Amino acid sequence: MFKIMRMIPAVGRMRLVTAVLAGLLVQVFLPWSAQATDLGLIEASQLKGSAGNWVILDARPRAEWLAGHIPGAISFSWDEYTRTDARGVKYSSFPPNELASLLGAMGISERTPLVIYGDADKSWGGEGYDAWLFSWLGHKGPVRLLNGGIQAWRGAGLPLVAGAEQRQVKKVAYLFQVKPRTVISTEELRGQKDAYTLIDVRSTFEWLKGRIPGSVHIPWDDFYTGKERRPLNAAELRKLLTKHGVDLKKPVVYYCLGGVRSGYAWTVHQLSGLPEARNYKGGWEAWDKREGR
Repeated sequence: MFKIMRMIPAVGRMRLVTAVLAGLLVQVFLPWSAQATDLGLIEASQLKGSAGNWVILDARPRAEWLAGHIPGAISFSWDEYTRTDARGVKYSSFPPNELASLLGAMGISERTPLVIYGDADKSWGGEGYDAWLFSWLGHKGPVRLLNGGIQAWRGAGLPLVAGAEQRQVKKVAYLFQVKPRTVISTEELRGQKDAYTLIDVRSTFEWLKGRIPGSVHIPWDDFYTGKERRPLNAAELRKLLTKHGVDLKKPVVYYCLGGVRSGYAWTVHQLSGLPEARNYKGGWEAWDKREGR
């Protein structure tokens, strides 16, 4: 390397060093959103015309998937990929290495283009949780949420398939690279709570029973609209947050009972292009069981 540098004229060496330093600075100061997963919406008509280009994941409960799903869709409900952890915290996400192994066995790699859909109500926002989950894992392929979910697909008169379908699966490796700024731990939240705007997206009943001090209450079903449960657009979300006095100058932390409904809210926030948000995936379950409370 040093021999090559000596062979380059002084002016050339200066330009080379400048270019390298500029590249490093870009990596250091590049906004987090620019490094995030390629996340967006897709319409039912678009998916119909390009279904072969995507792996489609159904985020509803497995029983709903069996009753009728988009042709070729794989059941991927949050309740099959969470469990009670060693501390007794319910609905804890499987660790990344375990998720990666399961995804690879499904033929999904970190570069696989994904479309995720649910119905908001029965899936409890599981489609948003799945989108957050892949963002957390550092998925490199595009991830699209079906705008309007299964309702939009049905409304367009498009076909559904009942029962399990036979799939030819080639096992692959899923190489994850966890993105820490998609999530926040109980310890980090306790130590820097005032640095964030906390939004509790649980029901009013849950909120009244107990909440993290200083949090704002916005029920998760306020984050979608219409009979097709479409995610709020950027203007609608900003209006909702402003109505509740949310300070968008601070990073937002969404939480619920165990990270699913808050994962939906996080995804709507991310789709809107608003400043940084995190999902407290431990949720009230983890906060209620924190050490030294």
